[in-house]
Formats: sequence, C-alpha cells, structure tokens
Amino acid sequence: MLKNIESLFFQKNLFLHVDEKVKLKLVKYNKSLQNNIGINIINYKIFNGKYVVKEKGNIILEYDRYDNTLIFVGEYLNGQRNGKGREYYKNGPKKFEGEYLNGQRHGKGKEYGEDWEITFEGEYRNGKRWNAKGYDSEENIKYDLKEGKGFVKDYNNYGLSYEGEYLNGERNGRGKEYYRNEQLKFEGEYYNGLKWNGKGYDFNQNIIYELKNGKGSVKEYDKEDNLIFEGEYLYGKRNGKVKEYDFGKLIFEGEYINGERYKGKEYNKKNWKIIFEGEYLYGHKRKGKQYLKERLEYEGEFIFNTKWNGKGYDEKGNIIYELKNGNGTVKEYNDFDHLSYEGEFLDGKKHGKGKEFGCGGEIKFEGEYLRGKKWNGKGKEIYEDYSKFEGEWINGKRNGKIIEYYEDGQIKFEGEYLNGERHGKGKEYYEDEQIKFEGEYLNGERHGKGKEYYEYGEIKFEGEYLRGKKWKGKEYYEDGQLKFEGEYFKGEMK
Repeated sequence: MLKNIESLFFQKNLFLHVDEKVKLKLVKYNKSLQNNIGINIINYKIFNGKYVVKEKGNIILEYDRYDNTLIFVGEYLNGQRNGKGREYYKNGPKKFEGEYLNGQRHGKGKEYGEDWEITFEGEYRNGKRWNAKGYDSEENIKYDLKEGKGFVKDYNNYGLSYEGEYLNGERNGRGKEYYRNEQLKFEGEYYNGLKWNGKGYDFNQNIIYELKNGKGSVKEYDKEDNLIFEGEYLYGKRNGKVKEYDFGKLIFEGEYINGERYKGKEYNKKNWKIIFEGEYLYGHKRKGKQYLKERLEYEGEFIFNTKWNGKGYDEKGNIIYELKNGNGTVKEYNDFDHLSYEGEFLDGKKHGKGKEFGCGGEIKFEGEYLRGKKWNGKGKEIYEDYSKFEGEWINGKRNGKIIEYYEDGQIKFEGEYLNGERHGKGKEYYEDEQIKFEGEYLNGERHGKGKEYYEYGEIKFEGEYLRGKKWKGKEYYEDGQLKFEGEYFKGEMK
C-alpha cells in the first residue's frame, strides 16, 4: 500500500510523528518514499546491535539498539566508519578518539579509561594497535609497539590490568593479567588475543585452572574479586557447559558456543528463581519460556531479548495475549506477580495507549507511549537516582512538579518542569538540605527573580537573573554586609 502513495503532503504527514526506526521498517524497500519523508536512519542491522542516524553532511551517530545509548559519533563513507570519530562507554565517557578506515580504527588515535585518563595513544592498523610509545608518570615505558610487535601495559581504574607481548597488533606471546589490587590473575601465553597456555589464579594466589592450547576448565572473577564464571574453554573461548554468577548467586547455567550463550536457564539473582529457559542467538534470547515467580509468563520467540512471536499467560495459566512480530495488546506483571502494564505493543515495546500500575494496583501512568517511552499522558514516577516526578508527559517530555535528590538521598532540587527542563518556580539545596537558591527558571536556567544563600543560611545574592547569570541586584558578604549593588555583565560585577 505504501508504495502506491503518491501525495508528498500525505506521505510527510503520515510519518510526521513516527519513530525513525519504525519509519525504516515501514519503507525500507521503497527508496523514493524514504527520500520523500526525509528518513534519517541509513543503517539498521538487526544482529549487530546498533542503528545509525545521519546528522549533518557525513557525520553519523551510532546508537546501541537495546538501550538507545550513544556509542559513536563521526564520519561515514560507504556505510562504514571512515574518517575521524569518537567511541563512548555505556555510561557516557569517551572511550576512543581517532581515525577509521572501512569500519575499523586505522591511523592515529587515543584510548581512554572511564575516568577520562588516556590509556593508550598511537597508530592503529585494521583495528589493531600498531605503532606507539608511551610512558607513565615516572617515565617508565607503558607501551612500545613497532609494526604491531612489542610490549604493552594496560591499566583500568584500579591500576595495572595486563602486561605482556604483542604481535600483529594484539596479545601474542608471554603475558600477565592482574586483579584490581594488581595481584596475579593469569600468567602464560596468548594467541591472537586469547589466553592459550598458562595458569589462572584466584585473589588468594591459588592456582584455579590451567589452559593447554586454549582448552580447560576455567574460573573467572570480577574487579571486586567475586566469582562470575566457571566452565569449559575451547580455543581460548567459553565453549561447553558453564555457570555464571552475580555476587555469589547463580544467574545462568547451560552451554556456550564460541564465547556466547547457546542454551540454558537464567535465574533471578535476588531469590534464585528461574526466569528463563531456552535457546539463544548471538548471546540473546531467541526461543523459550519466560517465568515469573516460577510460573510460566510467556512462551515463544524473542528478538534481542524482546518478546516477538508467542503467547502470554496469567497466574492461572490462561492465555491473556498473543504477539505477532512484536505487535499486540499485552499485560505485564512485576516480580510480585502484580499487574504492572496493560496496553499496546509495537515491535516488542510499549507503543500506543497503555497504563502502568504500582504495587498496590494504583495507576502510575495512563496515556500514550512511543517506542517504549511515555509520550503523552499523566502520572507519577520514581527514578533510579531517587528523583520523583508527578505531572504530565507531552511529546515525551516531563511537565509538572519534580523532586531531585543527591546520591545519599538528600533533596537537591524541587520545583516545576516544562518540556523536560526546570521552568517556573523552584528551589536548589546543598547536600545537607540547606537551601542554596530559590527563584524562577526558564528553559532549564535561572531566569527572573531569585535568591542565593551561603551554606550556613546567610543570604548571598538577591535580585534578577538573565539566562542563568546574575543580571542586577544585591550581593552580600557572609557576615551580611553589602558587597555590591547594581547591574552585572555576563554574571560578573560591572
């Protein structure tokens, strides 16, 4: 039907409020229609875990398909990274900055730790470290590579994590890995970046496994020295029967192939109850049964852990919904088996009309969703950072009253939001909940009348703000004596 739509006006309005990924799905076989509606997504591969959005010129933004976090910004050519670009960690900091060729790091570049410190700087060749020489703060050599061959030390946020030989731009030859306290974790030989021959140690320096030609039974620990994996290795990767743990609790048992989950059972780390049993593809759920409090909640197919083709059941075993290609009207339940969502799904996500419920059955939100996000409607919400919101969503942005908190639970801000930003009257607080500022905001910035206070409660400034900066008013010393009265230029006293 879409191929026969000829009116440009109708085409553009039909897709005006449709999510970019949905647009591509609807018109991916019709290039002229894509051009007519101005579609921006140029690459959306279902098994590489990302989608790509064109910004300006040849600048591209890559996003993780599962959680929509930004993973790359840079230049593209022929559908691949070509030119200059930046990679990002999941939590936001820059991971790499440099040059690319045919999708791989190639040319000059820098790698960064999650605390923004440079961990490696040099030249890359076909995605591999190639030529570089670097020193630590005491002028000791950290890495020395020529044509992909040499010696490298790698560091994480806790200190030295690896030191050893490189060949062809990756770990090859003798090397050592370390725990966060720089105690020995593995010592032996590497082959094409994989552990091959050697011994592994626990954090008490006991030998816990031995690899020969990439084969053996292995135990692995996280940065906090907690057991996270035990199972079989083949050709330097997880292959065979395995178990995975989180803080000592079993979360998966089953089989791996080539380093990825193939089939098995997943468990809830809180109470060790089964939550999934079935098959995996590229490490993600593909087909099986999903459980809630050990009762069957869904059975069928998944795409990237998202319910796709299958049936959902209530606590009595009755079929309450059926999904086809991720579409349908669905009921979801929380860990306590209470109804948490009832509404429409599209491509496996909340999309269309729906309701969310609290543990007591109260309505938390009622309205419209777009690709899993609250879009238009009213409700209440508590976020992972303890922020509380009560109000209205308009085009995906919050409008209403909100309370923000510091990590220790102290109030940071309380006031009004408009279009997702502070707007109207509000108050800011120091970490001891002593008031820091009270006044007016416009588009997320202090704007209008307001007062600032010192940490012990004395008034610091009283007057007017313009676009986040002091404009005119009175400023005081901590003892209450007048310091300045008049107008400011770019927030500074004239």
